[in-house]
Amino acid sequence: MDKTEKEELRGSNFQGANFQGADLQEANFEKANLQGANLQGANLQGADLEKADLQVASFYGADLQETNLQEANLHGTDLIEAKLEKANLHGANLTEVNLRGADLEKANLQGANLQGANLQGADLEKANLQGANLNGADLQETNGHMANFQEADLQEANLIKANFNGANLQKANLQKANIQEAKLKEANLKEANLVGANLEGAKLKEAKLEGANLEKAKLINANLKGSNLKSANLKKANLIKANLNGANLQKANLQDANLVKANLKDTNFRKANLQGAKFEEAKLEGAQNLTVDQLSNVKTLYNAKLDDKLLIQVKNKYPALFEKNKK
Repeated sequence: MDKTEKEELRGSNFQGANFQGADLQEANFEKANLQGANLQGANLQGADLEKADLQVASFYGADLQETNLQEANLHGTDLIEAKLEKANLHGANLTEVNLRGADLEKANLQGANLQGANLQGADLEKANLQGANLNGADLQETNGHMANFQEADLQEANLIKANFNGANLQKANLQKANIQEAKLKEANLKEANLVGANLEGAKLKEAKLEGANLEKAKLINANLKGSNLKSANLKKANLIKANLNGANLQKANLQDANLVKANLKDTNFRKANLQGAKFEEAKLEGAQNLTVDQLSNVKTLYNAKLDDKLLIQVKNKYPALFEKNKK
């Protein structure tokens, strides 16, 4: 197809057409109708598909690098293993789309609707998903290293074993998301909504969680070493065996939190709320700004390890806290 023919595709009707393996590089399909079309393995590098109707079309293994798909309708489309590096999908409709194993490195997905999308094993490194809707999306084992998810909606999304190291998730909504064993080292989760999220075994070393809402979050065996949880809400959070070594819990709310067997060595507790928190067998040696008054409000300190001076003071004033099975 020559250049002139490619330019004449704009606004055309190709519903159900077969373009399998076709060379459509830099073709202009703006506002075209390609519903149900077969574009498997096609070369669409640099093509213009802005506002095109691509519902339930097949782009399996297609080359869409640097393609313009702004505001395109890709509902239910097959993009398995498609190449979408640096593609522009700003405001596109990608609901229930299949992007398993697709390459979206540095792609622009700002404001895109990916509700219920399958992104298992996809590459989203350095992609822009600011304000995107990923409600209920499947991002298991997805690579989101250094990606921008600021203010994105990830409610009930599946992020099991995903790599979000260094990602920006500031003010993102991750309520009830499944984030088990995910990598979030140095990730920015400031003011993120993680209410009821499952972060069991998640790797959050040096993560930024200032002002984050982690109420009732599951953080069993999570690695929060050196993380910043200043003013974070951890009310009723489950932190059994979590590693909070050197973490900043200044002004954090740990009311009724479960910190049984947690590692809290060298952690900063300045003005933290510990009302009703469980510290059974917790490691609190070297804890900073931890006072007798704060510990007087906890539920239990049975077999907890404290610095000798603090241990003696608390035991003398509140010996019942060290009794076994305190209810």
